[in-house]
Amino acid sequence: MKQVVLMSAMVLSNVAAGQSVRTLLVTGQNNHNWRYTSRVHAETLEATGRFAVTITDSPETDLARPDALKGIDLVVLDYNAEPRWPAAAEANFANAVRAGTGVVAIHAANNAFPGWNDYEAMLGLLWRKGETGHGKFHTFAVELVDAEHPITKGLSGFETPDELYHKMVNPQKAPYHLLARAMSSTESGGTGKYEPMALTVQFGKGRVFATPLGHVWVGSDESKSSIVSPGFRALLVRGAEWAATGAVTLPTAWTPRAVDQNMLTPEEEQHGWRLLFDGSTTTGWHGWKQPKFPDKGWSVQGGTLCFTPGQGGGDIATDGEFADFELSFDWKVAEGGNSGVMYRCTEDKTYPWETGREYQILDDRRHNDGKGKLTRAACVYAVAPLAFDVARPAGEWNHGRIVCRGSRIEHHLNGFKVVDLDTTSPEYAAAVEASKFKSMPDYGKRDKGRIALQDHGDPVWYRNIKIRELK
Repeated sequence: MKQVVLMSAMVLSNVAAGQSVRTLLVTGQNNHNWRYTSRVHAETLEATGRFAVTITDSPETDLARPDALKGIDLVVLDYNAEPRWPAAAEANFANAVRAGTGVVAIHAANNAFPGWNDYEAMLGLLWRKGETGHGKFHTFAVELVDAEHPITKGLSGFETPDELYHKMVNPQKAPYHLLARAMSSTESGGTGKYEPMALTVQFGKGRVFATPLGHVWVGSDESKSSIVSPGFRALLVRGAEWAATGAVTLPTAWTPRAVDQNMLTPEEEQHGWRLLFDGSTTTGWHGWKQPKFPDKGWSVQGGTLCFTPGQGGGDIATDGEFADFELSFDWKVAEGGNSGVMYRCTEDKTYPWETGREYQILDDRRHNDGKGKLTRAACVYAVAPLAFDVARPAGEWNHGRIVCRGSRIEHHLNGFKVVDLDTTSPEYAAAVEASKFKSMPDYGKRDKGRIALQDHGDPVWYRNIKIRELK
């Protein structure tokens, strides 16, 4: 592939230093796990403090509105579909970029829309069937080609686990500027040649940053690591800032800004939310069937309620009991980790799970429970599977939510409802009958009970634990 250096003058946007880059992330269709990738990309961008991200899962209709891109500085493409958008949506998008809206294209976005000339010219290098390919998912080195470009200046090459595209094509012969490359080794099923990994394109006044990195396959826990690697995140946020503004102020390492945790917003307080963990004490919690909080195992560290293995401790539970409620919490586990959030538990039994259902907390990739459809993260443990797989890898924060209203149970994970369970249904009864809870006559029978966090012997962290009771 021939590298062409762009000579056109830089056109800066109206985004002032310190002002949020108004960003629209386009997703909703992809042959990859877009529910996972889109929300991780949005959080990666927003964690810098530089971007204010809105997500559309329906760009074919949202972008067709005449004012769809008014005030938008940057469009991030995490989208792949061959059916073309309606003419109005395509025209609005192309015209906005020509007028100066920046674009970031990630991984399979360069597979989309064969035959849409403007889109192909905008992205430069594309995957096209019968011509482009890739080897196996593996860890490889990304090397900088231009270390003086604003995006890459000060960066170092990095290793990342990913899928390495080869033989991308340039159907519109668009001039592009190559920033980074990687060796596509024959051992991995590649070409034995260097292949482009990051590039820029000028489309009218619009700046485009494109990378074929960021592969996350549906059903692949291993590939989820590709978009949380530090090198990928640094490249993404710097490329995004440049596309939107023409300059880069972000640091060379992806550095999430400090955000206040374990706090309620005025809106949350107005809607009846209250904290179950204040971030500094264990007030409101006790050891299961114990008069006080455990003096080992569980502790408060860095604003988290965490468990350290090897010390004992046992399960812990809220002092209060709850019937119909909405529970919100953040969680992460160490590699191979397992825990659980159990609810409507009563202390007339030896263990919380004899009465309470469990929201599974798990490292799906490395724990054996990750292999079972009823025991993955966010399942109703051993009873109800997930609608979508959106769990983050070990060491990454996840956002969980549980809604209990009468006989209806919902589990949410990272912005998606993943379980919707009617506990009066024949299907639920059959699932319990087929589970280990068959021998526990009081399982799931309580209308009110405590929230419990499980000591499963593995490191786990919780924060932002808050609840509101539903009327």
